[in-house]
Amino acid sequence: MRTNLVLLLGLAISAAGQVKTEVPPPVPGAKPVAVERIKIHGKALEGNLEGDAVDREALVFLPPSYATAKTRRYPVVYALHGYSIGAEQWSKEIHVPQTIEGAFAGGAKEMIVVLPDSKTVHNGSMYSSSVTTGDFETYVSRDVVAYVDAHYRTLANRASRGLVGHSMGGYGATRIGMKHSDVFGSLYIMSPCCLAPRGAGPANPASEKALEAVKSPADSAGLPFGLRAQLASAAAWSPNPKNPPLYLDLPSKDGVVQQDVINKWAANSPLAFFDQYVGNLRQYRAIAIDVGDQDGLRAGAGKLHEMMDTYQIVNSFEIYSGTHVSHVAVRFQNFVMPFFSKNLCFTCK
Repeated sequence: MRTNLVLLLGLAISAAGQVKTEVPPPVPGAKPVAVERIKIHGKALEGNLEGDAVDREALVFLPPSYATAKTRRYPVVYALHGYSIGAEQWSKEIHVPQTIEGAFAGGAKEMIVVLPDSKTVHNGSMYSSSVTTGDFETYVSRDVVAYVDAHYRTLANRASRGLVGHSMGGYGATRIGMKHSDVFGSLYIMSPCCLAPRGAGPANPASEKALEAVKSPADSAGLPFGLRAQLASAAAWSPNPKNPPLYLDLPSKDGVVQQDVINKWAANSPLAFFDQYVGNLRQYRAIAIDVGDQDGLRAGAGKLHEMMDTYQIVNSFEIYSGTHVSHVAVRFQNFVMPFFSKNLCFTCK
């Protein structure tokens, strides 16, 4: 058995994976940015039952003037990758640093861009809070931000911080953005997954048997995409410290739907808890949402936009021509970076 939520995520990404991501051409004369590969300790991840790394890799892209303008401070954009990849792979998919350099050359103001990594045993943390995976929501919003502010010349205030993510990262940007408006000042949500509460699909004995056979990371690695995504979702949204070796509860057991687990998953759906964070969302200077017209996640993104409009939260929403991944690099250069150039504060102290 697999929930509709995971099925939708799997269909969107599986179909999109067949389409090559378009890459914007290099901009002549674009000045190079510096790339630093670092590790950031996650206090919020300590003691996680899954054994996921606590010291996690991150990529930091420093603007062309950073090395010479020794007293200048910069806004920071935190960019969250999707499911089944890490920060390094996403950097290749969105073609940074080329797209960052192209954005600067095209007129975007210089800023620091940070790609934290949240890949886990089952291929993704869902940027959620769980004793099984660790508290990745707090890791991103507190640990990563604090480290970057302490080690780089940043403008250390919410008005100068942006948060963007794609797919699972779009879910992360939505979830973290809604809950941590005290940390970030502008949001860009790209093709977000997993926004709506969804019920259980029909029982699938073969899938249930395959999931029950998983006893180690190696076992998980051999599963098909949809089943591994289900394990990742369970680790994030229905953790169980008394259920080793995976320390999670699945939506079905012995062919019977576990309604309490379904309820926990629903409770982690941003459209379900949206009403609780309206005040936080109103604090943002700008919010943008985009999604492809051929993306299976289009409906959820549209509903998020509708709810913001219902509460008169200023936001922009664009349905562009394409699939889940077909224009991500182009949009990062030509839409995401200019959006933050316009909406982050470059003078705040």
